[in-house]
Amino acid sequence: MNLSHSGRLNLPESVMVFGCGYVGTALTESLLADGVRVGALTRNPEKADALRALGVSEVIEADLDSRDWHGVVTGSYSAVVNCVSSAGGGLAGYEKSYYEGQRSILKWIDSQSVDRLIYTSSTSVYPQDGGQIVDEQADTSGAPPTGQVLLRSEQLLADPTHGLNHWYVFRLAGIYGPGRHYLLDSLRAGQTEIAGSGEHHLNLIHLEDIVSALRVALGGEATSGIYNLCDNAPARKKDLVEWLAQKVGVEMPRFAPELTTGRLKRRGGQMPDRIVSNEKARQQLGWRPNYSDFRAGYERLVQFG
Repeated sequence: MNLSHSGRLNLPESVMVFGCGYVGTALTESLLADGVRVGALTRNPEKADALRALGVSEVIEADLDSRDWHGVVTGSYSAVVNCVSSAGGGLAGYEKSYYEGQRSILKWIDSQSVDRLIYTSSTSVYPQDGGQIVDEQADTSGAPPTGQVLLRSEQLLADPTHGLNHWYVFRLAGIYGPGRHYLLDSLRAGQTEIAGSGEHHLNLIHLEDIVSALRVALGGEATSGIYNLCDNAPARKKDLVEWLAQKVGVEMPRFAPELTTGRLKRRGGQMPDRIVSNEKARQQLGWRPNYSDFRAGYERLVQFG
């Protein structure tokens, strides 16, 4: 994983990672490569075995929202990263994983000597449409119910009673990277129709750029707060699909709003059309994406997957 653009960082000696899915595992591998002692919590036994095989010093199998794991942790950690994903089950799963999970972490932190906490949220908290440019000051009062759960989870970090010297909320755009490229896979499989509309902007962030931002927050002294993480050039979905089709050597598929279901169908086959700004992260966090647009990010994926 190429993280050279993150520069010299004073990484902590120990980090506890909650939620070792796509992002959490990549972060763990990066930290272990730099000699950081890493602990991890996961609810998945197979993932737990994989983490031990990577060299994670302490792996706990538990549900994050439970308090039972608090007394099981034996190591001390100066930094915590919460990148848990939904436990499933719709809105109740969001409540369990994101809000109750966050409360459980903070309750545990109250008895620890943790200097900083980083939480990966989502740009789905922004309800804006119509091609609006949104930054961290944008109104989120109209966020969908799942977004409201994320917002409540974010707000917990700002409580000064937890004694955190540094806290960061990273609102992640659409994540892609090695092993996670649905549109590319669809074209390679010969799909001739893409559900939904191609007119809305895609706000994307490459896995490596998420990890580099997490490392900057772990090893830097940026001001605590909320930061958007996305690339520098959101593009319309049809532009990405057309570029990928040319690279793969297939005909441009047709966008088919009539194939959509659920929320997409209610929106006429189109996701909210907003352009997320990463200006604050670049200026105040001192981070910049190595993959500045989808072309830079997908080039290697087209070649190597």
